[in-house]
Formats: sequence, structure tokens, C-alpha cells
Amino acid sequence: MWRWPHPDSAARKYGARGVGVDIDPQRIAEANANARAAKVEHLVTFTLQDAMKTDVSPASVVTLYLLSASNLKLRPLLTTQLKPGARIVAHSFGMGDWTPEKSDSFSDAAGRSRMLFLYRADGKVRQ
Repeated sequence: MWRWPHPDSAARKYGARGVGVDIDPQRIAEANANARAAKVEHLVTFTLQDAMKTDVSPASVVTLYLLSASNLKLRPLLTTQLKPGARIVAHSFGMGDWTPEKSDSFSDAAGRSRMLFLYRADGKVRQ
């Protein structure tokens, strides 16, 4: 079974750097509080911004927790900006007719069924 580490875990365990984007100021405040609690605020930045206007070109991994329609709106931006080999991990909802490299269903700590999809940028722009 394939597992993806939680962003806090990746920062704490591996020193991974991260940038979070959300249009909801409350989510940004929560993310900053969580980063402080996990003592990883020096590794992560959270920005109040529209994901459709975000430059993702420096990213090696992009994680999405959006509805299918939003994933599809972001797909052209992601596949245009990301370098080949960059990974896109979508939580709960896929990317339309783009077949994921891997997918995994699992139960979270509360027993709810969850799904993750892994895509890899290949230089092909997907509309």
C-alpha cells in the first residue's frame, strides 16, 4: 500500500520546505498555528492567494485538496509550469481523464475512507 507523509511530517522528518496557498484567511491562520506547534515555521510559508494565479514552477511536489472541478481548472496551469518529474498528489478527487500513476484508498485516524492520487508531470500540457 502506498502512503504519503503529512506535510508536517515531511518538514519535521526530512526538513522538506513547503509553500501553502489558500483563499481563506482562516485556513492560512490555522496552517501558521499548526506550523508553529510542529516547530516547522522556518520551513513553511502560507500565502493568502488564488491558486489559479500562483507560480508553481519551482515546486517538485504539489498537493491538492480541492473538488474535481477545481483540480481540472488547475490541471493546465500545473502541467504547463511544472518540470517533468514533478509530482502532483490529489486528495479525494482526481484530475479528470488523466490516469494517475498510483492511487491508494485508506482509512484516516477517524475511520473515514480517503483516497490519494499520484500524478507525475511529463512535459505534456493537459487541458
